[in-house]
Amino acid sequence: MLTGAALASMADYFGAFFPLDLSPVWLVKVAWGSLETVAISALGTLLAALAGLLLALPASGRYGQACAQLTRFLLNALRSVPELVWATLMALAAGLGPFAGILALALHTSGVLGRLFAEALQNAPPRPRDALLEAGAPAAAAFLYGTLPEVSSQLIAYSLYRWEMNIRMAAILGFVGAGGLGQLLYVELSLFHYAQASTVIAAMLLLSVAVDAGSAWLRRWLAAPGG
Repeated sequence: MLTGAALASMADYFGAFFPLDLSPVWLVKVAWGSLETVAISALGTLLAALAGLLLALPASGRYGQACAQLTRFLLNALRSVPELVWATLMALAAGLGPFAGILALALHTSGVLGRLFAEALQNAPPRPRDALLEAGAPAAAAFLYGTLPEVSSQLIAYSLYRWEMNIRMAAILGFVGAGGLGQLLYVELSLFHYAQASTVIAAMLLLSVAVDAGSAWLRRWLAAPGG
């Protein structure tokens, strides 16, 4: 039951988070955690984009239906495991720290981007590729110069959107020892350092807003006629 005593206790608890700890030493530590979170998300997304593109080629049916079905099963398996589960497994396999977070994001996001990339390749206009093949170009060259330019902006947009999501997830993965702001927040909450924890939460919010704005600007720039 929500009693007056319970409300007072909640008010005391949340009041402990203010004011934020803005001491220079702590701000430097939070800034380093923010950079680590950005690096984890960026590297994880980059690896996932590369792996997703490689898996999207067979998943789009370019090497037969049997290979497509097998690859799609792999992509479904990768994305069906949540990032926190991957992070826990990677922390046990590779040790605590940012590397585990990078691997966790790369594995899950590879499944997501691989499926999206495969659908984009399937829907790409076939005429440029077919024209190059009829002219005697190798299949690899026909893909690089005929198909990839048609879908590159779409692939980049998908990757940027997943990066936005991975920024938030990278902050959460720290709770299982994957580094970044999440690990910093977990440690401070465990030590009941609420003012310091509040600063970390504020940094997470600012980082999320900054990445959303930057990614939206990049997507608009890519969509523009001169982009």
